Amino acid sequence: MTSGKTPHTLLVISAHAGDFVWRAGGAIALAARRGGRAKVVCLSYGERGESAKAWRAGHTLDEIKAIRREEAEHAAAALGAEIEFLDAGDYPLVETPELVDRLVRVYRESEPDVVLTHPLADPYNGDHPAAARMALQARVLAQAIGYDAPGEPLGAPPVFFFEPHQPEQCDFKPDVLLDITPVFEAKRKAMECLPAQQHMWDYYTDLAVRRGVQLKRNAGPNLGLAHDTRAEAFMRLYPQVTDTLL
Repeated sequence: MTSGKTPHTLLVISAHAGDFVWRAGGAIALAARRGGRAKVVCLSYGERGESAKAWRAGHTLDEIKAIRREEAEHAAAALGAEIEFLDAGDYPLVETPELVDRLVRVYRESEPDVVLTHPLADPYNGDHPAAARMALQARVLAQAIGYDAPGEPLGAPPVFFFEPHQPEQCDFKPDVLLDITPVFEAKRKAMECLPAQQHMWDYYTDLAVRRGVQLKRNAGPNLGLAHDTRAEAFMRLYPQVTDTLL
């Protein structure tokens, strides 16, 4: 989540095929625009719990998976990201050593500079904290020199939790506000690639406006920010290491 121009790798671990768009689409698009690598890993397609429209239309499970995969691929392309699907199932997303191992291998291959995932609490959707727990466990294992997986041991990429749908109920208190104004249209385009959850389009557009107001308020006066600012909110899990408080 640095503001410099050095290209870096952003890894986003998403429980379902749409989560990365609503919660981190701006961060992903910024990373790609700056010449970095943005990699999204979807643990599931959200086929059981987040595809009500397709179920009511009479589609089969395999058809719904294909629909959600295509939607997510189009959304990732709109953001400039690459995307990988682990097809681990949802509602529930079951935590297993095998799935954690697959994530370790993703970490080792991508060598991320920054990791985004869900917060560790969500009373409305157990898949989200399950994804976060596995993402964090895999990060630790990927750092272990003796862990049996290809690649070099991981460093210590910072982890940011992206904003859940009902933050007040998820112990989410943002300490990072990211200006996504230059790429918001790309995020909106990506959201519109997900008609299975069309009810979310305006919700997350409005949220970007509210977080943009907060960003301007916390940035101080007369900094040349756009009048119509958009932002995403994050929580940092590990301490920031720095040689200056500026």
